[in-house]
Amino acid sequence: MSVLIYTENFDGKFKKFVFEAVSYGAALAAKMGTEPVALSIGKVDEEELKSLGNYGVDKIISVQDARLNVFETAAYSSAIQDIATKVDAQIVVFASNNTGKAIAPRLSVSMKAGFVGNAMAMPVTLSPMVFKKAVFNGKAIGFSKINTGKAVLTLARNSFGIVESPKEVNIKSMDVDLDDSYFVTQVKDTQKITGKILLTDAEIVVSGGRGMKSGDNWGPLEELAEVLGAATACSRPVSDEGWRPHEEHTGQTGKIIAPNLYFALGISGAVQHVAGVSGSKVIVAVNTDKEAPIFEVADYGIVGDVMKVLPQLTAAVKELKAEA
Repeated sequence: MSVLIYTENFDGKFKKFVFEAVSYGAALAAKMGTEPVALSIGKVDEEELKSLGNYGVDKIISVQDARLNVFETAAYSSAIQDIATKVDAQIVVFASNNTGKAIAPRLSVSMKAGFVGNAMAMPVTLSPMVFKKAVFNGKAIGFSKINTGKAVLTLARNSFGIVESPKEVNIKSMDVDLDDSYFVTQVKDTQKITGKILLTDAEIVVSGGRGMKSGDNWGPLEELAEVLGAATACSRPVSDEGWRPHEEHTGQTGKIIAPNLYFALGISGAVQHVAGVSGSKVIVAVNTDKEAPIFEVADYGIVGDVMKVLPQLTAAVKELKAEA
């Protein structure tokens, strides 16, 4: 038996949440007394694949099928199931991102395995398997009992952490048996945003709300983001007013993010907004209203006018960076 961890790559590179999933899968395999196996699909160079060994896996399977260069949910699900069968995977682990959410439920059906979305910790018990999970967009905790012998799960981001446990890795290339009928989509052109940090990839996000008072007041917020090497974001009312572009809107009806550090500047903390950022590791809030709901989820809070606090925050960051 084994625990199979799907490791998504982005232009041949792995991101932090992949290392978290590998750390979790390795710890889960140790708890079960079996081996963790990492699966990479696509072109990733050997040194990058070896980096997965820093987080507790010593067996890595690499699938390089040119047809999989275009993401097709059915094709990827079939490929992962093929590998899961070959390594006798009892549990398959995905990160809880768009890819994991697209593939994991489909895979659980085809494998006749129980499914757990947004798992947050090691299973409470192994027989039967019971997993703690985030529910109601992270506002509550639930438990899922698996009534099948196998399970497919997605790991909530920033829920387990990255655990370094270096291993000597064995990389093995494998082919998968895929039907040509899966590959019906053709990508004619790809255009990528350059010159800015993508919101969904950012480790630090600086976000503004109606407390910024006007779209003309975003300069100090952008300066703080630049100093921190952060992405910028906003609440829904801000994007609805046209102060900021809609692609910066975070929340239940916008982008759901889980950075290491999230600044909520002049954001009251409506439940829809909190649902989209509750996966953040650390939340810092600034608001004039000491009763604002955002302070209920914030790790650090400042009661004050954001337009006065922002320059002081930026100055403090610059001073710390100068001393480093």
